[in-house]
Amino acid sequence: WQNWQPTVRATLMFVRQGDRVLLIRKKRGFGMGKINGPGGKLDPGETEHACAVREMLEELGVRAHDAVKRGELWFQFVDGLAMHVAVFMSERHEGEATETEEAAPLWTGVDQIPFGRMWADDALWLHRMLTGREDFAGRFLFDGDHMRWHQIEWTAGGKTRDP
Repeated sequence: WQNWQPTVRATLMFVRQGDRVLLIRKKRGFGMGKINGPGGKLDPGETEHACAVREMLEELGVRAHDAVKRGELWFQFVDGLAMHVAVFMSERHEGEATETEEAAPLWTGVDQIPFGRMWADDALWLHRMLTGREDFAGRFLFDGDHMRWHQIEWTAGGKTRDP
């Protein structure tokens, strides 16, 4: 992983409201059919924070406020795809989640997250991120939908805002 370079840079945004979290069912593109957080690829020159906020707005019509970067994910797929994903969380938002061509909204209880319909790595970090104060960095090797290897490191409460 020392010399690893991503071919794709992307973001995920998780909006938490009380004991619920806003997820999506992907309707097209990478991960179609899976449950995930809203997100997508960075545009040229775009910051991770701006991308996460933009993708949430485009996919669901919801504007996240005070989003905090909580984690980083490095994915290597055996087919050659190498993806870096910055993970954000927000506890404030405006707008009602609305289905779009890209995504169908799914408010779910933090303790009822449908991990069986998600990428395998999500079960290793999502609930802990939503309920704890630790930030994380995870590295994953996937063969298609199957996770072959993983490593996650957690660090105490460094919640910092990304301007």
